[in-house]
Amino acid sequence: MTTLIPAWIDGTLTPVDKLDAHRRGLRHKAVSVFVMRGDAVLIQQRAMGKYHTPGLWANTCCTHPHWDEDPAVCATRRLREELGITGLPLTHRDRIEYRASVGNGLIEHEVVEVFVAQAADDLTISPDLTEVMATRWVDVAQLMREARETPDTFTPWLRIYLAEHADAIFGPVTAG
Repeated sequence: MTTLIPAWIDGTLTPVDKLDAHRRGLRHKAVSVFVMRGDAVLIQQRAMGKYHTPGLWANTCCTHPHWDEDPAVCATRRLREELGITGLPLTHRDRIEYRASVGNGLIEHEVVEVFVAQAADDLTISPDLTEVMATRWVDVAQLMREARETPDTFTPWLRIYLAEHADAIFGPVTAG
């Protein structure tokens, strides 16, 4: 099945096949979500069947909106589809643009709408194992340390978010 995502070609937003956008390194729209529980963030380990960055740790949820899909609607949809998480109000935190190689000749050049949600201690998580092989809660300062010490275990975009945009996403982070 072809998934069409919004990408810019010659300055015009155009529906493009997702894999083609990554092969060509086209600038395209994306969504990232960080579910928080106090100072801890829920991260996911990407399933081994993913076509790029399999087995690496990423933020709670990240995806590409369908053509003409509102970013907040997309974020809510993917939280439900990937992790079975429903009912969390999302707060838009920032728009971040980055470009990074994700292996196998593929490039993510994303304009990302970043959302944060606050969860209760009893949040139910039911991962879709074709998308997510594991989840864990980790203190943000600890996550930042881990990403510096073992960068190859994290997706390029999560490393960029933590190194360059942590204050915009999480607020001031106290080093631990």
